[in-house]
Amino acid sequence: MPGSHGSLTKAGKVRSQTPKVEGKVRVTPIPRLRNRRNYAKRILKGTPAGQPKAVRR
Repeated sequence: MPGSHGSLTKAGKVRSQTPKVEGKVRVTPIPRLRNRRNYAKRILKGTPAGQPKAVRR
């Protein structure tokens, strides 16, 4: 293969110019924990899915 797509002197130029963005704080638990809790709630406890029924007076 003759030639190259770009010179090595320009490698990483764009990444070094982009500003650093801090990560967001998670509101929900990580998916693995969320799935584990859902499994325990739905399968092991047998809780019905959906919103709870409205209490009638």
